[in-house]
Amino acid sequence: MPVVSVYEDVLQKALGGIDEKSFDALCFEFGLELDDVTSDFEIACKERGEAAAKGLSKRVIYKVDVPANRYDLLCLEGLVRALSIFKGKSTTPIYKLSQQAPNPDMKLTVQASTAQIRPFVVAAVLRGMTFDNDTYQSFIDLQDKLHQNICRKRTLCAIGTHDLSTLTPPFSYEALPPKDIVFQPLNQTEVMDGNKLMEVFAQHQQLKAYLPIIKDSPVYPVIYDSKRTVLSLPPIINGEHSKIKLDTKDVFIEITSTDLTKANITLNTVVAMFSEYCKDQFTVEPVEVVYADDYPGNTFTKPGMKIQYPNLELRPMESKIDRLKHSLSLQHLKPEEVRDLLQRMSVPCDLDPKDSNILNVKVPITRSDIMHECDLVEDIAIAYGYNNLHLEVPMTFAGAGEQPVNHLTDLVRVEMANTGYTEALNWALLSRKDNFSKLRREEGQKESSNVNEYVASCMPVSVRDPKTKEFEILRTSLLPGILKTMACNKGQELPVRIFECGDVVVQDSTRETKSRNVRRVAALYSATKTAFSVLHGALDQLMYGLGFEPLHEHTSESRRGTYTLVPSDDPAFIPGMQAHVTVEGTVIGVIGEIHPEVLGSKGFDINLPTSAFELNLEPFLDWL
Repeated sequence: MPVVSVYEDVLQKALGGIDEKSFDALCFEFGLELDDVTSDFEIACKERGEAAAKGLSKRVIYKVDVPANRYDLLCLEGLVRALSIFKGKSTTPIYKLSQQAPNPDMKLTVQASTAQIRPFVVAAVLRGMTFDNDTYQSFIDLQDKLHQNICRKRTLCAIGTHDLSTLTPPFSYEALPPKDIVFQPLNQTEVMDGNKLMEVFAQHQQLKAYLPIIKDSPVYPVIYDSKRTVLSLPPIINGEHSKIKLDTKDVFIEITSTDLTKANITLNTVVAMFSEYCKDQFTVEPVEVVYADDYPGNTFTKPGMKIQYPNLELRPMESKIDRLKHSLSLQHLKPEEVRDLLQRMSVPCDLDPKDSNILNVKVPITRSDIMHECDLVEDIAIAYGYNNLHLEVPMTFAGAGEQPVNHLTDLVRVEMANTGYTEALNWALLSRKDNFSKLRREEGQKESSNVNEYVASCMPVSVRDPKTKEFEILRTSLLPGILKTMACNKGQELPVRIFECGDVVVQDSTRETKSRNVRRVAALYSATKTAFSVLHGALDQLMYGLGFEPLHEHTSESRRGTYTLVPSDDPAFIPGMQAHVTVEGTVIGVIGEIHPEVLGSKGFDINLPTSAFELNLEPFLDWL
């Protein structure tokens, strides 16, 4: 979890009567953990020795672990404010815009070229700021923590903060070839272009980690003011020209991103935390973001669209008080008490004047973690005190039991192991090449109407933007996995017997998720010469264990079901040496000799005669 450092004297001023023991207890009540009590001097002593620590501050620092989704607690200001509200020493502030519409020049135009690299940008202005050493450092620390947390190391969002007095609005957000972007980066003495910047910062201890985000792109994102002064080259670095100093009064904040929702949360967090230091507390000046007429539209923005940021409106939620109390077995609480508990957690709310059982919640911009009623339940539990909740045994009986399909799978595993086969466990993700091409199968184009039917070429579920070619789709067959296992073990003593029980995933438009899992078993037998009869025997034994016998062995006295082998034309197997396994007229699997091309260099490179079968197991749940 993120760790936030808070000075003891700052806590004393805000909360009063705080020492290590009482603060530890307060953190526990609030759902936090006091990780350490230290100072800059002590830290340096531990890391580099007392000589290196000489002259450093002995000011007491409390290090607090905070939840990763509570972005409002990632800085000293947010943590102190939340604890102060929790203790009843202050109320939740109301964040507001300084004016209904932005000034005509306070505009940021997004050019079409940015759509190919970082398509979104949001912005705001904090006027009349007052910085000192502590607030300045906290301002920098919050940006670092947000970059590591919600911004996912700047891949989703990158924050740029600038001294507005050094700039001339309006601003322009563009994407240009690296050689055309020339400026002096922050804390550098040399003016350089984008290519030189990449070379210089490749050796930088912190910034080199962010270079790959845009390094291979033909264009880099850049923000200019009206005089073509570079504000920043996101997500790498700001310009030296607009560097924020202790005497900075007006701060321009811009956040470029690939995720507009995350960008809004990040912007709201920054302005909410530091608008406290504005001349008009908790007041933010809006900025108009204008998308160029030739900007390619997307789900969130359209060409020519004008959007005002930040959006400080409270998000309304409605919740039933009875349900909130029942979730925690706190039926004795009055509606007013439930309201007061939520308000202690920085969540403004009021009872509905027409129905006292309805709580009208107004989620502030600082509480983006509240998405559902269960989040309100959690806040009420924290405010009430987990230690104050009483244990209650439910009045309903819920006997635990194994899922039938899992129980059947365990029985199949035992049966296959008794036959002398070794179980394999493979990835559910694989490449299209492994799933289809290497098996000589075509990718399915339509869904099967019979959920029990074995279909060799199903429509796969694809992974959007896979990180590697090896994980493009969810498998539609277990055969590629056990064949790859065989390829990796062909040097073992022959014969090799392998089986796997697991799920494959196929598209199914009738399901809510548009897909469904199908439990299957697959096995192979590989040796120096063909031994199909051995694999056939394993199939017979498995089917006997499942209560089925071959049709030609069935007698009128037998209580077993029957199965038959009928000719098939699966391209993964040798023609004439394969068959479908059929039960009650439904094809539930396939068995046969694997085709030489599948076993050769174009396939899985096994180069040994191999037999295999694959069966759907789920139909047996109805038949047994």
